[in-house]
Amino acid sequence: MILNIESDLNRFRQIVKGRVRKDLKRYMSSGEIIGKQGDRLVSIPLPEINIPRLRYGKNQTGGVGQGDGKDGDKVDGAEPGEGAAGDAPGSHILEAEITLEELAEILGEELSLPRIEPKGRKHITTVLDKYTGIARVGPHSLRHQKRTFREALKRQLVTGTYVPERPVLVPEREDFRFRSWKSKTDPQSSAVILYIMDVSGSMGREQKEIVRLEAFWIDTWLRANYKHIETRFVIHDAVAREVDRDTFFRTRESGGTLISSAYLLAESIITEHYPPDEWNIYLFQFSDGDNWSAADTRTCIEILRNRLLNAVNLFCYGQVESEYGSGQFYNDLKGELSGNEDVVLSKIPDREAIMGSIKDFLGKGR
Repeated sequence: MILNIESDLNRFRQIVKGRVRKDLKRYMSSGEIIGKQGDRLVSIPLPEINIPRLRYGKNQTGGVGQGDGKDGDKVDGAEPGEGAAGDAPGSHILEAEITLEELAEILGEELSLPRIEPKGRKHITTVLDKYTGIARVGPHSLRHQKRTFREALKRQLVTGTYVPERPVLVPEREDFRFRSWKSKTDPQSSAVILYIMDVSGSMGREQKEIVRLEAFWIDTWLRANYKHIETRFVIHDAVAREVDRDTFFRTRESGGTLISSAYLLAESIITEHYPPDEWNIYLFQFSDGDNWSAADTRTCIEILRNRLLNAVNLFCYGQVESEYGSGQFYNDLKGELSGNEDVVLSKIPDREAIMGSIKDFLGKGR
């Protein structure tokens, strides 16, 4: 029975993965998954999976009731119904849970994303407890039933108390066997993701929602490659400041745009907290492409070329289309830095482009 349940559960999980893979582009652009995530699990609506349900035949013998009543009387104050009963099933949506690790696996397979090769030497040490053997002593919760009864059988065979016609095994204290474990340290690479977003007046709610969706999927993939990740958030208009995640995606600002202010703050954060020879650093910038002046754009190019690009594993610039943004900054970066392998540029005209943008950013496994 247990084996059958395990088999059914595994089959169901494969069905869930198949449905998620089939509709991955829709999930990436709709935000359904983001609103249903827990600690390490994501709840996913799967309307195409039929839920088992009971169906009742016609009652030929009448029902059982209490109290007086006549045909056509109201039930609990309800009005008499009209028309015949239908036999078509209603629509059902099943909420299935999937781990973020499984979600990252689906994302990687669907977009053909290669595994990332860490560069930084910074490691955290995780202690892993692995059951590696059998001991004669241990807590009752770790008792190994199969090995215990095997020892009891051996003892009864040796002492001649085993009766094949009446095979009864009663373990004694000396027969008990327990699982034993060994602790080992596992070094794991560390990484930091630094998000920069323009929150000037030309970046509206839809543009920020696109950034929020893309950041979720970027996080999901990078966390599958690194066991320890820190995330920092920088917003800017004419002035940059560091904020928490919630503020990053909800802030509504106005005014001009000075991109160099964000680059300088990012450089300061990296210098103070994340030495490039120890950390794997990923810098993602999102903007609608407007900058205050050509002079500030030249300053940005200088900061990137001579300072930031020497520190990061990857610099990704995503340009979200806005009716108020000129989009010129994308062209400036492409003209000045297109030959640099650590620079990836991507245009994100709408939510449907999120999937392609992530493939642009992470498709080379850096």
